Amino acid sequence: MDAAQVLEIRQALRSVGVESWIDGGWCVDALLGTQTREHEDLDIAVHRNDVGTLLERLAEIGYTYTGDESSTDWNFVLARKSDGGSVDVHVFEFDEDGNHVYGIAYPSDAFTGVGMIDGEEVPCISPERIFQFKTAYPPAHKDVRDVRALGDRYGFDLPAAYRE
Repeated sequence: MDAAQVLEIRQALRSVGVESWIDGGWCVDALLGTQTREHEDLDIAVHRNDVGTLLERLAEIGYTYTGDESSTDWNFVLARKSDGGSVDVHVFEFDEDGNHVYGIAYPSDAFTGVGMIDGEEVPCISPERIFQFKTAYPPAHKDVRDVRALGDRYGFDLPAAYRE
């Protein structure tokens, strides 16, 4: 998944009023302001009310539901055969008081990050929250690099598993 594909998806969703936030590895790179590694997919967070519109719009540009066995209504993957692009969709919903009531349990303050992808400003998960998410499970090599880069950029203390 390259930067042009990410920005194409962002534009497609914005064109129909779907607000989304970059998550995962692309979020790390957006917050760092540069692409630091290859990405297999794009992770995005989207409100439950926007899922139908998201599915329709991304289908128009060639993305289809993969329906793998790990899919749920709140976490699923869309893929495009023409270029191998894939989008891991994370669905959430909050009540009127900002409490999580459905889907991926994002804290309500997670959606305050702003990053840059290929010179374009993009909304993403906040640095504090993506750091928290990335350190909540045993790290793969790419996660160690991501967490170290976030720690360097934002001054976060690295957990022991991420130190040299």
